[in-house]
Order: sequence, then structure tokens, then C-alpha cells
Amino acid sequence: MTSVAEDLTTDWQRWHDEREATLREPHGWLSLTALEWLDDSEQVITDLPGTWRAPGDGTVQITASAADGVVVDGATVDGTATVTPVDGAPGVLVGVGERVVELARRTDSYALRVRDPQASTRHAFTGVPSFPVEERWVVTGRFEAYPEPQRITVGAVVDGLQHFPTAVGTVTFTLEGTEQRLVALAGKGAGLSLHFRDATSGVSTYGGGRILRTGDPGADGTLVLDFNRTVNLPCALTAFATCPLPPADNVLDVAVEAGEQSDR
Repeated sequence: MTSVAEDLTTDWQRWHDEREATLREPHGWLSLTALEWLDDSEQVITDLPGTWRAPGDGTVQITASAADGVVVDGATVDGTATVTPVDGAPGVLVGVGERVVELARRTDSYALRVRDPQASTRHAFTGVPSFPVEERWVVTGRFEAYPEPQRITVGAVVDGLQHFPTAVGTVTFTLEGTEQRLVALAGKGAGLSLHFRDATSGVSTYGGGRILRTGDPGADGTLVLDFNRTVNLPCALTAFATCPLPPADNVLDVAVEAGEQSDR
């Protein structure tokens, strides 16, 4: 009969393997090879065909000939195609051979990122270093919802950029004998997202903070926080990400030696 600790480690290993498999996907975060910012001039981007332009009306325009092999919404561009990235959302994906060009909007700026399956970062990836799995990092918290969700402003790893996540309440919990409180952001589809810094940030973990995603709180507000599943943001893995920083107050005064570490 297995122990609680063994079950915890087994479940974590399954989760961790799935996490690394996602990172290894052909057009995942490890495939990024470039980040360019577009303006209202027609720009030629190194190693990409055609020209790329953000005219300032909420769209990005791609001009190319059929021979260039640029594909938008399944159709080869022969002239000018227009796409409309949404602020804060995943970018619009444009095909160029085996590569994918992601066109993203960040506030009033427009980014072009190249996702290349042959990227050296993807082929050199050997896994994400993590702290040992320990039961002490699994705690019960309590969620208190705001009367209404709040759109907040946070900084970004790219100077001058801002992100506007939705804060839905606070989560309180005890860690290493000390009560802690974090602003909880809306999760993707369900659950909560806790984006924080702690005493390990910039030392053994990524300085821009890490994220713990949880399930939905119970009817009484309780939820399980398994800090062993704390993950890095993409900016810990690539120089071509525009990740948000944690909410200003989301700083824990303990060293959370759990979850993913920094390898840079």
C-alpha cells in the first residue's frame, strides 16, 4: 500500500511530464526565435517573406505574393491580408512553411513573434528543474470573492508594457507557520491563478515571479493549494515573451522552495 507522500509524488510526476510535453510542442514557448514590434510602416522582418504593418486601427496587415507561402485562415496570401489581434489574448497565428508567426496585441502595441520547430531552445530542452516534492507545501486556503471582479493593472517583463488581468478576490492560507494573502486572478476557463513572488524569486526561481493554478473553491470558499505545482511563466524559458508581473501586493515573506526553479 502506497503512502500519501508516494501518491503525491506519483501524481506530481504525471502532471510534470504533461507540462514538459506541452513545452516541447513544435510551436510551443520553446520554439520562439524572434520578437519584433510593428508600427504603421511596412516592415521587412529578417527571414520572413512579405511586409508586416500595424496601421493603428486595431489590425495587422500582411502583404505577400502567393509564391511567399504565407497562409492566413487557411488561405495563401496574394496581396494584402488583415488580421485583428485582441489585447491580452493569444495572438493570431499565420503560417509560413513549418513556422508560425504569432501576431499579438499588448495594449496599443503590436508584437510579431516567430515560432520555429527547429529553434535551438526547443531542441536543447532537457526539462524544467524543480524542487523535491514535499507534503508540507500542500495547504488548505480560503477564497473570499470580491463583490465584483476587478480589472487591475500590472507591469510586464518588457519595459513600457502593461497587462490588465481580472482579479476576482483574495486567498488566505498559512505557509511555514505564517498567514499569507494573495490577490487571486481569474483562471483560464475555471479555477484561480495565483501569480506571486517570494523569497526565492531572483535567487533559485525566476525573478519575475511564478504562478500556481488551482481548482474552483468549494461552496465554503476552501481550496487546496499544492505549491509543488507552481510553474514558471514563459519569460523564464525564452527572451521573446511579454509576460505580466505579479500584482504589487502578491509577495510572500517566506521562501517557497517548491515547484519549478529557474535554469537561467
